[in-house]
Amino acid sequence: MKPMVYRRYLLAVLSLVLAFTYVDRLALGLVLQNVKLALHLSDTELGLLTGIAFAFFYSIMGIPIARWIDRGNRITVLWLAAAVWGLMVALSGRATNFLELMLARSGVAAGEAACAPAANSLIPDYFSRAERARAGGIYLMGGSLSLVIGFFAAGWLNQFFGWRTMFAILGLPGLVLAVLVRTTLTEPRRESGVAHYPRDLVAVTPADPGEIQPVTTRHGCDHSPAAHLTVWEVCRSLWGIATFRRLLIGSSVTSFFSFGIGAWLPTYFVRSYGFNSGTLGTWFTVVYGLPSVLGIYVGGEWASQWAAGKERIQLLAVASLHVVFGIIWSFVFLAHTAYVAFALMAVGTVLINLTYAPLFSINQTLVPARMRGISVAGTSFLSNLIGMGLGPLAAGALSQALQRYFGQESLRYSLFVLNVCCLWQIWYVWQASKTVHSDLDAARSQMCPQGYDLDRSVAVLGNK
Repeated sequence: MKPMVYRRYLLAVLSLVLAFTYVDRLALGLVLQNVKLALHLSDTELGLLTGIAFAFFYSIMGIPIARWIDRGNRITVLWLAAAVWGLMVALSGRATNFLELMLARSGVAAGEAACAPAANSLIPDYFSRAERARAGGIYLMGGSLSLVIGFFAAGWLNQFFGWRTMFAILGLPGLVLAVLVRTTLTEPRRESGVAHYPRDLVAVTPADPGEIQPVTTRHGCDHSPAAHLTVWEVCRSLWGIATFRRLLIGSSVTSFFSFGIGAWLPTYFVRSYGFNSGTLGTWFTVVYGLPSVLGIYVGGEWASQWAAGKERIQLLAVASLHVVFGIIWSFVFLAHTAYVAFALMAVGTVLINLTYAPLFSINQTLVPARMRGISVAGTSFLSNLIGMGLGPLAAGALSQALQRYFGQESLRYSLFVLNVCCLWQIWYVWQASKTVHSDLDAARSQMCPQGYDLDRSVAVLGNK
């Protein structure tokens, strides 16, 4: 396979893995009311099920898996993770009580924990600094595809066959993807020896992303010292990068409120407007799936073509978009009809998805190659443990507390409160915009003492 073709193929496969490993979260949220009735659960138990049961194992397993990713064969990690994920999603449909479903969700988390760190580590090896926002946008479109699968397919599968069969069917693609990754992708990193890349490594220059040229230095910008640091030393090094630290805190704040809202949003429409899962899944596909594809694509293209190398401008745009998004989504929960709420959701979804590709690119450019796995796992650790672990629980507990005042509409006001509080994270993005260029300059001087261009991507493509 030609190098340029392989790069695109790799990106497509990683995007598919992202799509399917995110589906179960959306599908579970869509059938929460069905699960509640079948297993006789309370709102607080549902909050635990969608939150801490998944987030705890996702976060805890993420760190050792990320260390394996930084030091070992990322393709091996990826196909094993996809296989475990698919198996455990299928087993979720066999649960007969709260404990069994919680254990199955914990297994799903263990499989999913490896997928994003492995992809985030691989993509910068093949795409330059100028290309990373576009490449990140294409990769993140897998999340948009998951909205289509998770809402539309899961909604109608549940409608016709029930939630148990739905989970069994949704787990099968994970096993297929595991085989695809195992048989068609290869690890570009040399697993033994100090150097990361053998002599036939190549680089893609920012000036001409379509032309692959040989690297003039023997090992390029070799980040091998990072591979021998302890996890604590890597975390301390990452924490010392002011921009990364601020974006990490902002991400954790966002996750708490957004996971709380996202986990309960389908249930809100079921309770407040009386939708069934099939119809609601179709509507969510329209207001989430298509707008998110548009937002991610435009955000990646804008960052790569018009704001390449201007990370401060990118972060200021991200902060501004979050403000507008927060205002629009406040009215989602104040709307008197479901269709007004759907229209507002679609507009807000486009806006928030504009921010994902620039943030992906900035984080991967800031972080040394052999720290990318830990950086993603560390971000996921805090975001998921705080956000996914506590956000749905907080939303469910607040809804239960407000029930005496608002009755059936208590969930509406619980989600409204979480959305308003989410605006807090904008401060951290704005602060990150003040330090991003100085941190990038420091990264260039510290990590590339041989004069190799940090903006280039490196990969072993000689055997492709």
